[in-house]
Amino acid sequence: MFFFTSLLSLTCLSTLCVSSTVSMFLNTLTPKFYVALTGTSSLISGLILIFEWWYFRKYGTSFIEQVSVSHLRPLLGGVDSSSPSNSNTSNGEADSNRQSVSECKVWRNPLNLFRGAEYNRYTWVTGREPLTYYDMNLSAQDHQTFFTCDSDHLRPADAIMQKAWRERNPQARISAAHEALELEDCATAYILLAEEEATTIMEAERLFKQALKAGESCYRRSQQLQHHGTQYEAQHRRDTNVLVYIKRRLAMCSRKLGRTREAVKMMRDLMKEFPLLSMFNIHENLLESLLELQNYADVQAVLAKYDDISLPKSATICYTAALLKARAVSDKFSPEAASRRGLSTAEMNAVEAIHRAVEFNPHVPKYLLEMKSLILPPEHILKRGDSEAIAYAFFHLQHWKRVEGALNLLHCTWEGTFRMIPYPLEKGHLFYPYPICTETADRELLPMFHEVSVYPKKELPFFILFTAGLCSFTAMLALLTHQFPELMGVFAKAFLSTLFAPLNFIMEKVESILPSSLWHQLTRI
Repeated sequence: MFFFTSLLSLTCLSTLCVSSTVSMFLNTLTPKFYVALTGTSSLISGLILIFEWWYFRKYGTSFIEQVSVSHLRPLLGGVDSSSPSNSNTSNGEADSNRQSVSECKVWRNPLNLFRGAEYNRYTWVTGREPLTYYDMNLSAQDHQTFFTCDSDHLRPADAIMQKAWRERNPQARISAAHEALELEDCATAYILLAEEEATTIMEAERLFKQALKAGESCYRRSQQLQHHGTQYEAQHRRDTNVLVYIKRRLAMCSRKLGRTREAVKMMRDLMKEFPLLSMFNIHENLLESLLELQNYADVQAVLAKYDDISLPKSATICYTAALLKARAVSDKFSPEAASRRGLSTAEMNAVEAIHRAVEFNPHVPKYLLEMKSLILPPEHILKRGDSEAIAYAFFHLQHWKRVEGALNLLHCTWEGTFRMIPYPLEKGHLFYPYPICTETADRELLPMFHEVSVYPKKELPFFILFTAGLCSFTAMLALLTHQFPELMGVFAKAFLSTLFAPLNFIMEKVESILPSSLWHQLTRI
C-alpha cells in the first residue's frame, strides 16, 4: 500500500512540475506569437478545406475519409483478406464488384445526334465542346467493333477505313474516307462523311443513301459466301451491322426532316428484317416517332412487346409507360380534389407508373419539369444515370408538354417515390438498389460545364464541415488577438487556468490525504 501511495505522489509531483513549466513558458509568450499561431492554423485549415471541397466536387467523396478507410484502417487492425476464414467474404465482395461493373455498363445512345450537322454546329455557335474525350473514345471503339473485321486488309478501301476509325484527329478521318472513296464505293467511308463532314441533315441523308447502295451490294455478296468459312462469316456479320446502321440513320434523317411517317415505316421494316439485332435499340427510335404522330395505340403495342420483365429496362420504356397512364387521367386531375375524395383506380395506376419510372431513373423529372437546364445528349448513356435522363428529356419533353396535365401530375407525385425507398442504395422497391457508380461514370460522359445530377443527394462529408469550422474559428481568433492583444491574453490565461483546474484540485486532495512529513520528504526528493 505504501508503494502505491508513493508512486501516486511521484506522479502528481511530476505533473505539478510540468504544469509549472508550462505556466512559465506561456507567461513568456507575447501577443505576436498568438497572432502568428492562430493565423498559421487558419491558413493550413483553409488550404485543407479548399482541397477537400475540390476533391469532393470532382470525385464525390472526401479525400481524408477515403485515405482513412483505404489505407489507415488496414494498418490499424484491418482484417486480412487473405486469411482462409474470410474467403467467403472476399468472394462476396468480388460478386458485388462484378455486379456494380455490370450495373455501370455504358450503352450507345439510340437517339444520338450527328457530329457534323448537330454537335459541331453547337460548338461553332457557343464555343463549347458538347462531347467529352471519353464519350468520343467509346464511339471510336464502337465503330471499330461494328464496321471492321479481320479480313479488311484484303480490300484496300476497307484497310484504309480500318485505320481511319482509329484516328483521333477528325480531319485525318475525313481525309482517309475521301481516300477510300477514290479507290471504290465504300459504305463505311460514306458513313464517316455523313456523320462528321456533313453540316446539314439533308447533306447527311444524301451521303447515307450513297452508303446504302454500296452497303446493300456488299451485304448481298457476303450473304452468299457466309457459309464458306469463318472469314466470310465475319465479313457477313460486319456487312449486316453496316447495313442496319445505315438504314437506322436514314430513318432518323427522315424523322429530323419532318417525314415522320416515312421514318416509322423504315424502322418497322428494319425491325422485321433484322429482329435479332436488339443491341441498336431501334424500338426506342420507333417509340419517339410514334409519340410525335400521337399514335398512342401503336406506342402501347410496342411497350407491350418490350416492357417485359425479362428485358432490360430504360428511361424511354418506363417514362413512356407512365406518360400513357397519365394521359388517361391528367386532363381532369386536381391535387385538391384527389386529397378530398382519394385517388381513383386509373389515377392510382398513373401514380404507380410514375413512381416506377422515377425509381428507375430519378434524374428525369427535374429535366421534364424544367427545374434543371438541358444540354445536348451524349453519344453514350448510363442507364439510371444523369446522362440517360438528359437523352430522354431532350427528345421527349415535347411529348409530355403535348399531353394536357401530364407534367402537372408528374409535379404533384414524383417526389412521393422517395418515401417508398428511404435507402435506395441498399434496397429498391420494384428494381434493384440504385447503383452507386452512376455519378463517376456520368462525370466522364457529360461535359464539364454541366452540373451532374447526383442521387441520392450527398451530404457534405464531416471533414469538410470540420475544416470549415476550424478555419473560421482560428481566423477569428487571429483577428481578435491582433486587434485586442491584452484582452485576448487575459482570456487565454483564464482558459488555461480553467483547463488545469481539475489537476490543481487533485493535487490539493493529495496534499490533504498524505502526511505532511511524507509530503515534505517527497518534495525534497
